Amino acid sequence: MNRTSEIRKVLIITLLLNILVSGVKIFYGYFTHSVAIISDGYHSFFDSVSNVVGLVGIHFASYPPDERHPYGHRKYETVFTIFVGTLMFVTCIEIFKRVYDSLVGKYEAEVTMLSFVLMLSTMAVSLFVTTYEKRMGRKLSSEYLIADAQHTKSDIYASIGVIIGLIFVKLGFPIADPIVGAIVGILVARAGVNIIRDSAEMLVDKTQTDAALIRDIVCSIEDVSGCHDIRTRGTKNHIFIDLHVLVNPAMTVEEGHHIADLIEHEIKKRMSEVVDVVVHIEPSP
Repeated sequence: MNRTSEIRKVLIITLLLNILVSGVKIFYGYFTHSVAIISDGYHSFFDSVSNVVGLVGIHFASYPPDERHPYGHRKYETVFTIFVGTLMFVTCIEIFKRVYDSLVGKYEAEVTMLSFVLMLSTMAVSLFVTTYEKRMGRKLSSEYLIADAQHTKSDIYASIGVIIGLIFVKLGFPIADPIVGAIVGILVARAGVNIIRDSAEMLVDKTQTDAALIRDIVCSIEDVSGCHDIRTRGTKNHIFIDLHVLVNPAMTVEEGHHIADLIEHEIKKRMSEVVDVVVHIEPSP
């Protein structure tokens, strides 16, 4: 099974689990008028939406290079990752609407033992999803899966806060429910900012690997006297490199071309994430 199929499989599994978790929370939250549980349910719901977005993004990202996209389509995955972060801000809007309604006394939360059982059960499912998706994201070198795992991880923190809030409501402090709902909103916003920031840096061609490592590899090759202007871009598992190499000025074009081929071969051999290397040959002073 290729990388795209593996990522698609992970997203489908997590999608089904997130739909189950969000559906249970939202239904029970409206039934008991708990803004904290409803907020947590919407958070989980957007986990499901982000899975669907991921499936669409992975589909486009898997297209091979073509005339209009000579560097491939891998950054579509990064674009859709930004969309996940944007969805988290949409979640915040809905959460704070519910917080306001609760604070003005529109409804009061009802807390039962079933509330705690439900939250603990759904939190266990979210923990499994986070662990599974993060592990597969690292294995498949998918920034989308890793970002989505981070999104789901924030759901776990939110659920812990909801449980604490339910305890205070049970003890006779109903104000705890909207307060916890607001905290959930802040957690969601923070995670969204981190995801958008990291993905945006990839789109503006942030350096993707250590230039010193590349320099060491290049300078270890015979007849290379120096290396400078090393630039890298792309995504963490799909890196493009261009660099300048100094060689003996008496070297022929054919010999220089051979050196360039050796450099490309050696870098790709030692750095599996590198897909292309452009070498500029220059005469050493």
